[in-house]
Order: sequence, then structure tokens, then C-alpha cells
Amino acid sequence: MSAVLDLTCDLIRRASVTPDDAGCQATIAGRLAQAGFRMRHLRFGEVDNLWATHGEGGPTLAFLGHTDVVPSGPAGAWRFDPFEPTVVDGVLYGRGAADMKGSVAAMVVALEAFVAAHPDHAGRVGLLLTSDEEGPTNLNGVRRVAEAFRAEGERIDWCVVGEPSSAARLGDLIRVGRRGSLSGTLTVRGVQGHVAYPEKAKNPIHAVAPALADLAAERWDEGNADFPPTSFQISNLNAGTGASNVIPGTLTALFNFRYGTASTADDLKVRTEAILGRHGLDYALDWNLSGEPFLTPPGGRLREVVVDVCRELAGEAPVQSTGGGTSDGRFIAPLGAEVVELGPVNATIHQVDECVALADLERLPAFYRAIAERLIAAPTG
Repeated sequence: MSAVLDLTCDLIRRASVTPDDAGCQATIAGRLAQAGFRMRHLRFGEVDNLWATHGEGGPTLAFLGHTDVVPSGPAGAWRFDPFEPTVVDGVLYGRGAADMKGSVAAMVVALEAFVAAHPDHAGRVGLLLTSDEEGPTNLNGVRRVAEAFRAEGERIDWCVVGEPSSAARLGDLIRVGRRGSLSGTLTVRGVQGHVAYPEKAKNPIHAVAPALADLAAERWDEGNADFPPTSFQISNLNAGTGASNVIPGTLTALFNFRYGTASTADDLKVRTEAILGRHGLDYALDWNLSGEPFLTPPGGRLREVVVDVCRELAGEAPVQSTGGGTSDGRFIAPLGAEVVELGPVNATIHQVDECVALADLERLPAFYRAIAERLIAAPTG
């Protein structure tokens, strides 16, 4: 069994469902300590975070990953035990195989090989791990670590995130940015009553329907060369007692904006509240900004290096995308870092029978090592 497959299997066997790390980071810390890395464990609440570094001064290249996974769902729906890694026909099955224990293992193996070959490299290389990436709030994971880094003046120049970015073949697509995510919880107050006496009640469903239609029809921006137009989606709508003869007293609507750099969160908030205000609603609105958009621009050193590595090792120049959801890169980019995401094929993540091709898993450490070798040059002489 190869080093990367062995470590990936070890990690998959640990049922590290958010926020439980289940010993993954301790295993990795033990390995990297033997390779000369310094460990810093940052535990916030129930969340484990690990910052392992090698080298001094100069620019810092960080590899970023998470050890937590989503629940497996019904175990009987899987072909194999989701927490017992299984190889069949050149494919490794198990929860986290693609998202993202395979990438984490590849990063560890790549870093071990890099510092063995370049013990006196310039600058620093680091591995940042959290057990709170898949959770609903991400309050005590990389968000919290980034806050600590900012307060301490900890510098990260380049960050490679191991999220499964590839489309059909390893290295055929990289993420060079992500949209921001802004969510709202809208509560519309009415007056509960009997449906036979509507004059004595005020139906919040009727009151809010035109406003929601206007929000859905609004053209928030036109996007730009890097991001598509802003998307507004209503995700939940709840009202009523369950009885067909009762006008509800309140309605709750959940909605979300996915937006690029053509808009700001503050602007979206102002425009939303202006639309609601025009409809004379009695409402309350709570906002949650999950993350601002970020972009590593063309010409950025990290972006150029990752494109070149993919071209050489994958045989083609990758698509450079800002699509998809969010990643923990959104917390590192505001520290001034260039951020690029590169990982295995994104085909089965969060699904039953999550898997990764063994051939891709075996090749992935070479991508990460090559990136490190081109960014953190070994001294000469």
C-alpha cells in the first residue's frame, strides 16, 4: 500500500463527523512532527484546529484542509461500510475519500517529501486543518483561526485549498475565487384569525407574496469578467398551524444571495430592505454573512504556478473557475493571501458511495509538492 493510500484509509476509518476530529489531526501531527514541523493546536469549543509549520521567515505557503466529514446517511444504502475504506476496480470508497481526506493525506505526504528533499528551504510551508468545515456555522474552525492569525500578525502569502475542484480528470479545473454568501431570515408579522372572518385577521402570506416576487425578479447586478450575476434564492417558507381554517399570525422565509465582486453585502442588504419597505410589511430581518467573495487575480504568482503545474502533470491547462459554493479559503483570503483550490474529481462528494480514483489519489501528492517547490525555493550555494 502506498503512503498516500495508507494515510487516506487511516483517516477514513475515523468517523470524524463534524465537529468531531476523531483523532485525525493527532495522527497527522505525529507524522509531521517526525518530519521536523512545529505544531500548534488551536481548540475552540468542540472544534480541533491544527497549524503545522516548517521553516522560518520569508513568504509562507499554506495548504488548507478539513478532517471532518458529513454524516454517511443510511449505512445500508452504501455498497460498503462508509467508514471502512474499500478498494474495488481501482476506486477507493469511503466517507471523505474525495471530500477531503484524500487531499489531506496527499498534502501530508507531499510536505514530508518536500522538506526531506529541501530541509533548508526558504520561507515557510504549513498545513492548516480544521474539524469544522462541513458544519452549518463554521464558527470555531478556520474563521476563528483566521481571527487569531490576524490579531497576532500571522502571515500567509499563498494558500492551496484541497477541496475537490476537478471536473472529469485530476487537474482539469481549479478554483481561483469563490462567490460570497449572504443569508437572510425574514419574519413577517400578521394577525391570526379564522379563515371565514378575514376582516378580523391579517394574512402574512398574502402580505409578503408580492414582495417575494419582486425580490425574485430583481436584477441585482450584471456580474463581471470574474463572476456571474448575483443569484437570489428563497430556500424555505413556513407559516400556519397545519389547520386549513386558520389564517397564520406569522411567516418565516429564508433566502440566500450568492454574489461576486460586482455587489457588496451592504448594498444587497439596503436594496432588499428597500423592496420590503415599499410593500408596507410589518417584519423583522436577521442577516448572516457567511463569507465575502474572494478572487486571486490573473497574474498572481500562486495562480500562475498552479496553472503551470496542472498543465505539466495533467497534460492540459485547467479551467480557472469561480463557480461552486463556498470554501474555507474565504477566511484566509482577507489575510492578504492568494488562494487557489486544487483537489480530486468532484463527482460523489456528500453522496452515498463517495469515492476517489486510486490513480488520481496516487498522483495528487506530486501536484502539491511541485507547487511548494516552485513557490518556496531551496537556497543555493
